[in-house]
Amino acid sequence: MSASKRNKRNRRGDAGYTLMELLVVLAILGFLAAIGTPIVLRYLETARVSTAKTELSSISSGLELFKFDVGRYPTTQEGLEALLKAPPGVDDWHGPYLKKQTGMADPWRHPYHYKSPGEHGDFDIYSYGPTNEQSAGGTKPPVANW
Repeated sequence: MSASKRNKRNRRGDAGYTLMELLVVLAILGFLAAIGTPIVLRYLETARVSTAKTELSSISSGLELFKFDVGRYPTTQEGLEALLKAPPGVDDWHGPYLKKQTGMADPWRHPYHYKSPGEHGDFDIYSYGPTNEQSAGGTKPPVANW
């Protein structure tokens, strides 16, 4: 057998990874994922609460503009939709008072709760977070304008 054929055979055998090497790499990747996932999930939840607070601030500004034009806040029945399109019988509406409709739902894709007049001010806007359910103790929602 010639030397060139022998070299080709040797190179073919060295070209791949062994099963043991692949298993070690997979174990390392699994270990890194197990360590990093809880940290990322905690950060994601904090970011969602922060986003909801920012959206509540924007909606509150829209409500103030509505009041400036119309002379009152939207009623609970009119809801936050009154910031996007004029409610029936309102003549001085000069909206829309929000740039995009996506601000009408919290980061967990639940609509924001709105009451006017509110129990804590002229109006209440709040979100119960990922569960969208009030806690048993009736504590303050995770995201609220009061």
